[in-house]
This record gives sequence, structure tokens and C-alpha cells, in this order.
Amino acid sequence: MSASGGTKAIVAALGANLAIAASKFVAFAFSGSSSMLAEGVHSIADSGNQFLLLVGGKRARREATPQHPFGYGRERFIYAFLVSIVLFTIGGMFAIYEGYEKIRHPHELEHWYWPVGVLVFAILAEGFSFRTAIKESNELRGSLSWAQFVRRAKAPELPVVLLEDFGALIGLLLALFGVGLSLLTGDGIWDGIGTVMIGVLLVLIALVLAAETKSLLLGEAAGAEEIGRIEAALVDGRTVTGIIHMRTLHLGPEELLIAAKIAVRHDDTAAEVAAAINDAEARVRAAVPIARVIYLEPDIYSETEAAKGPDPEATPGGPGPAPHAAGH
Repeated sequence: MSASGGTKAIVAALGANLAIAASKFVAFAFSGSSSMLAEGVHSIADSGNQFLLLVGGKRARREATPQHPFGYGRERFIYAFLVSIVLFTIGGMFAIYEGYEKIRHPHELEHWYWPVGVLVFAILAEGFSFRTAIKESNELRGSLSWAQFVRRAKAPELPVVLLEDFGALIGLLLALFGVGLSLLTGDGIWDGIGTVMIGVLLVLIALVLAAETKSLLLGEAAGAEEIGRIEAALVDGRTVTGIIHMRTLHLGPEELLIAAKIAVRHDDTAAEVAAAINDAEARVRAAVPIARVIYLEPDIYSETEAAKGPDPEATPGGPGPAPHAAGH
């Protein structure tokens, strides 16, 4: 996995979650707190999620095969989607069920210092993991807001870890809320209410992750900044005079496919056109290093053809978008 995949953040989160899970189950065994049980399952689910992200990163590095000629870069998207399912089913739904049962059959907490001590330890450990994820993300997000970074990031690992760690910290505060009120009032129902709130939080985070990773699985185009660099690199004004239409697709977080119909001069020879295509590909790869697969089709510029967008055969379901740029 490349550095942008956030391997350091994943490993930090995995180590923190394994330690936290063990402490939460110990606290549950001594106190009987449903919040501790739900949080323990939450941490186990998070640990499994980080393991899935690491597996996805390793499998994505496999070489292309005749059956998969564009490689396995999307494995990282698939495993990130699995993370959202695990978080929803194991983490969220279990917590909601356990909280519901505790509300129906509340009982007083025993050995209260165990859950309180573990929650304080867990908040510190999750805070360290969250800090690492923020540091790794800041190197990539630039001027984007955090919401924009989560929505636009092509590498799914960092957004997943960020949301998991953020959800874990909020969940710990909710658990502290439930345990604290149970101790103050002597009524164990508050422990159950805190557990249900943890479950609802996890479900909401899982739905956000599922929506974002689904978009990546369906196939997203390059970002606006990258498209601008590609367009500028394609057109040299001499042999390539414009872009009739172009499409881009992420084959993986660091793998971009570019397909474009470029305008060349009507009196260029075949050798000149071939040289122009080779030069254009070299310029694009220099401007956007993740452009791994480039298909360029030369044509004589026509406003009528440019207005049609990509060929209908290549765009089932309707005509493509308007041309990005064109020259004469």
C-alpha cells in the first residue's frame, strides 16, 4: 500500500483497538455494564475493519492478469465497503439490541471503577489513534474541509479510519454518559440508553462509509484539478490542437484511466500523428503520474462532432457530457 493509503494510521488504530477491546471486556466482566459490552464489540469490529483494510491494500498490489487487465486497484474500494457492512451489522446493530435488552431489564452496576477507568484509558488510546489519522490526512487534504476530504478522497483507508476513530471517541463519551448517570441515579436504564445511542451512532457512520465507498466502486472520474492538468498537458497547440471529448476513471486510488479524442491538423501525416500521440501521453504522465492507462484517438476537429460527446456505443444510457475543450 502506498503512503497515501494511510498504512501508519491503520496500524495505529489496529493496535489501539485491540488493547481497548481487551480492557472493555474486562470491565464488562466485573461491572456487568452493557455499555462496556457494546463498546468491546465495537472495538473488536473496528480491529477487524483495520485488518480488512490492510488485506485490501495488499491484494490491490497484485500484477494485472489477462482476466483482469487493469489490475486489482479496486480491491481497496471493495474491502472499504466491507468495513461499512461490518461496522453496521456487528457494531451498530449489536449495540442497539444490547441496549434495548438492558433498558427492558436494567440492573445496578457493580465495581463502577472498572468501567470508568477503562473509559478514561480508551479515550486516551483512541485520541492517540485519531491524532495519527489527522496527521496523515493533513498531508493529503490541502485546503479541503474535513467533509470535502472524506467525500473526495480516492484512497478510502484514511476516511474510514478517521470516521471510525471519530465515532469511537463519541461512542466512549456516550458510554461515559450512560455509566455516569447510572451511578448517579442508581438506575441501570441509563446504561442501556447510552448503549442504544452508541449503536445509532455506529449505524450512521456505517451508512456514510457505505455511500462513499459505493461511489468509488461504481467508478469516479479524476478530480477537477487533475482534469485541468490533463487537458493542459494534452494540448500543445502544434500537433494536438484541442480536446474533442475526454473521460477519466479511477481504476484504483493511484491508478487513472484516460480516454480522449484529440484534434489534430488535417494535413498531418500518419507518422506525425503517431508522434503527437506519444508526446501527449508523455506530457500527461509527467503532469499526472497516476495516469497509468491512456487511450488517445486522433480526429479532425468538428464543432458538430464535438457537440455530440463520446460515441454512443461507448456510453450506454445516453450521450456523454459536453466536451471539455476544443481547438481549431
